[in-house]
Amino acid sequence: MSDVINQAVETLNAKLGDDGFDGSVKVEITGEGSLVVDSNGARAGDEETDCTLTADAETFVGMMDGDVNPTSAFMTGKLAVDGDMGVAMKLGTLLA
Repeated sequence: MSDVINQAVETLNAKLGDDGFDGSVKVEITGEGSLVVDSNGARAGDEETDCTLTADAETFVGMMDGDVNPTSAFMTGKLAVDGDMGVAMKLGTLLA
């Protein structure tokens, strides 16, 4: 597993706390792998989910650090969303 995935899992779990996430999202990070966020928290994985987000490592790390706004990344084509947009927006709120 890549360092980017490991760091993302750790950061997302810290942001989620004990509440988990209402819905399921897979985040595919180009060249790094993928992770899943759901009611059990964040983990490396490639399961089927309600929504799939795809971004390069630089964009995703920027979103995790707060340097890149997820909505702006989507609007400029740096973040692709496939599936339930409402679930994607919930995760975007968590990242912002």
